Amino acid sequence: MGGTSMRELPPAERPRERLLNQGANALKTTELLAILLRTGTAERPVLELAEFLLNHFGSLEALSRAPVGELARIKGIGQAKAIGLKAAFALAARLARSEAEARPIDTSADVARLLGEEMRLLDYESVRVLCLNAKHKVLAVEEVTRGILNESLFHPREAFRPALARQAHAVILVHNHPSGNPDPSDADIAVTRQMKEAGKLLQIELLDHVILGAPQAEAGKNYFSFKDEGLL
Repeated sequence: MGGTSMRELPPAERPRERLLNQGANALKTTELLAILLRTGTAERPVLELAEFLLNHFGSLEALSRAPVGELARIKGIGQAKAIGLKAAFALAARLARSEAEARPIDTSADVARLLGEEMRLLDYESVRVLCLNAKHKVLAVEEVTRGILNESLFHPREAFRPALARQAHAVILVHNHPSGNPDPSDADIAVTRQMKEAGKLLQIELLDHVILGAPQAEAGKNYFSFKDEGLL
């Protein structure tokens, strides 16, 4: 039995037609997801399937981080739709990054705009260094290690190597907490101190260390900045 498609909805209620007539911003998140999914199942029409996905994972952000295999196991999704969803989320993250790269990185909020969408898709901890020129424009973004940021496993030379290669004026250390809580650990604090001292020796300033968490429904920042908190 074939899946239930948006063609079975009255024209005025079809997400595609509403997007054409009213623009994407007029659509609910479930409607945008329904356009990507295209069809539902005999038991669950496409709009209901989109709503089920959001409820099942708890939020759009959690859905964006779900592995392809986990998505594909949901009835009505399958591998092809799961791949399509992951591609859409990845494109959105890259667009956010490309727009942010065009501007100087002067604040922790700029860092969050640059890498927040992309790194919140990760289910592992990634440590990256932003290499900046004298005007704080991005020269490069390099992943220097994966896994828990621990001073016994991480050496500042790993972060400063790409900065030296690109003759960077300054760097910003960035990593994510897949748990969603951006508060720094003791190891995060220790690594930041090591990076600050190494930067002084190399004459490459460590401007900030930003830890990216997950978006929180009740306001408040979803990242932690050592500079903002007076720890640099």
